[in-house]
Amino acid sequence: MKRNKILIIIALSVLTILGTTGCEKYLDDLAENRTYTGGTDYTVSSNMILPLIGTYHEFNGIEWECYPLISVRGDDVNAGGLGDQQDFAETDKYNYNKDYWMYNSLFQNFYQNMLSANSAMEQVALYREFASNKALGDQYIAEIKVLKSFWLFQLTRVWGALPVPPTSDPSQLLVAPLTPKDDIMQMISTWMDEAIPNLPAIRPNERTDIPGGVTKYTALAMKALANLELKNYPAVASATGEIISSGKYTLEADYYELFKIPGKLNNENIWEFQYSDLGQGAGDNYSYLYAFFGPQGWTPAVAGSNDGWGFWEPSLKYIKFMLDRGETVRLETTVLFTDRGITELRSDPAYANLPAWISNTTRSGDRINDYARAMFTSGKHYLPSNQLTPGRTDYGTNKNFTVIRYAEILLMYAEALTQGAPGTAGTADEAVNLVRERAGLTPLSGVTNDQVMAEKYAELAMEWGTRYFDMVRLGKNNELSYDGRSFSAEKTFLPYPQFQIDLLPLLGQK
Repeated sequence: MKRNKILIIIALSVLTILGTTGCEKYLDDLAENRTYTGGTDYTVSSNMILPLIGTYHEFNGIEWECYPLISVRGDDVNAGGLGDQQDFAETDKYNYNKDYWMYNSLFQNFYQNMLSANSAMEQVALYREFASNKALGDQYIAEIKVLKSFWLFQLTRVWGALPVPPTSDPSQLLVAPLTPKDDIMQMISTWMDEAIPNLPAIRPNERTDIPGGVTKYTALAMKALANLELKNYPAVASATGEIISSGKYTLEADYYELFKIPGKLNNENIWEFQYSDLGQGAGDNYSYLYAFFGPQGWTPAVAGSNDGWGFWEPSLKYIKFMLDRGETVRLETTVLFTDRGITELRSDPAYANLPAWISNTTRSGDRINDYARAMFTSGKHYLPSNQLTPGRTDYGTNKNFTVIRYAEILLMYAEALTQGAPGTAGTADEAVNLVRERAGLTPLSGVTNDQVMAEKYAELAMEWGTRYFDMVRLGKNNELSYDGRSFSAEKTFLPYPQFQIDLLPLLGQK
């Protein structure tokens, strides 16, 4: 499901250079996955950036349904019930329907994006032949390679073995063999090795040409994530260690605001989808559809602000885990409470006396009312109504969407070290305690792998299915079997969408 309007925030700074009309036309065309050959003058080297901008357009234009499907499994999150998306709720319970529209949408949209990325790299290469600054062409190809790796990484974690499109020609998918997940992860790691030397060694928010764009550290983070799936812990430690040793990144002191407007292009953010209402209360508004995650009923501090659909709920297991740890700011930020949810918590004698700060009203003054689909809602996908641009009313509009944070890098580094990898950027204790210090927790000494994984659970809940994929990788099926759910290894991957099996018969031969 493509939204009618998608902002390329990172493109705004170059529109004035390139000319708005021509660039917008290119973006519209590339979104339709058109391959540019005849009729393009590749000697105009100033246009070499256009295929790159088109790929960023695809990246920021992620369809709203893709993230929920990637992220709904795991003991940190539940699908909100009592809605018209029963197969989404069943997916959360590891009951899969290959005919469900969300499966096909994620598969189809991310493949279209990868084909567009291949086309963009081919076009940059043609411009590069005539360009005087060939290093710039190398950088653009490297950026696109990193963007493409994001889509492939997510798809292979969801489905396992996949055909990998070698060029922009979609017909090649009809004959491309299924590449196993581990081979795809190694492929992504190799792509990042190719890309890293050609990317700027700065934070995304330091880029002036394309603010928020891919940098060397984005590629290193993708390399670390791919090798984490491979359990290649020395490679994880090396990539994350290089990010840490750069000194470029710091943890945002205010965890609550990190996921809100002040967190946009923060020094903690290594990658994020970027959106904007252009600071205006009316007119063009480019935003992710956050309503999916919001409460289906609230009393906002700013009257008239819209609520959500109620399809996303932090799990009771996660909330109790956080209460047991004495968590405050991370729990407050991650979970918004209803009175019904608070009553349900108190029905367990172990949680009869909740901390006084737990309330159905956020610190920003929005009251989360009881609603049928869920007892809690996600705070990481919440934007306080008083942070909406006056005149805007859509839930969460103008909020960026985090992809990778420095906190995750620190915790992956610690995880790799506790799995036996050598470290070059300090100890596992130091990495974990930086994250714990921000959360107001006491430091640990001699940190174990179990403690690191608990810290990841606390810090990264509701973000990109991290908890689910961690538990799958470590074979901790018991953690994923909770609240009546029963997880086993054969439930790791979703079935291929039937529509795609009909198009690509090789999928049905697995």
